[in-house]
Amino acid sequence: MKVAIIAGSRSDESVVEKAKQMLERFDIDYSTDFISAHRSHNKLEERVKELEDVEVFIAIAGLSAALPGFIASLTEKPVIGVPVSGKLSLDSILSMVQMPSGVPVATMGLDRGDNAAIFAAEILSLKYPAVKEKLLEYKTG
Repeated sequence: MKVAIIAGSRSDESVVEKAKQMLERFDIDYSTDFISAHRSHNKLEERVKELEDVEVFIAIAGLSAALPGFIASLTEKPVIGVPVSGKLSLDSILSMVQMPSGVPVATMGLDRGDNAAIFAAEILSLKYPAVKEKLLEYKTG
C-alpha cells in the first residue's frame, strides 16, 4: 500500500470517493479509514503508526480540520490535506494552510480529493516508473 486516505467523518465520503477513483486510475494501492482527530485521537495515532509502509497520506476533513496537522505531527511522510466544504468552509482551509513551521501539510482546494490523488501520484512517480507513465498518460491524454 502506497497511500493512506484518512477522513475525519463518514460525511466526507464523497470527497474520499474522488481520491479513490483517481488513485485507481493510476493503479496506486491505498487504504481508507474514517477516524476523527478530535473524537478518537488515540485510535488515529495507533493507525498512523500501523501504516509505516505508507508513502503518502491524504487527510480529508472539514470544520476545524485538525486531522491533516495531527497526522503530520506523527509522521515524516508527506501529508496532503483536503478541506471539506460546509457552512464555514474557510475554517477548514485555514486550519490546513496555517500550519506551524516544521509541520507542513500540502493543502488542496475545497473538496478536491481528485487533486490530492494526482499530487500523491506526482510524489510517487519520482520512485515508481509505472506511476509516472500513467500520470503522463493522464496529463497528456
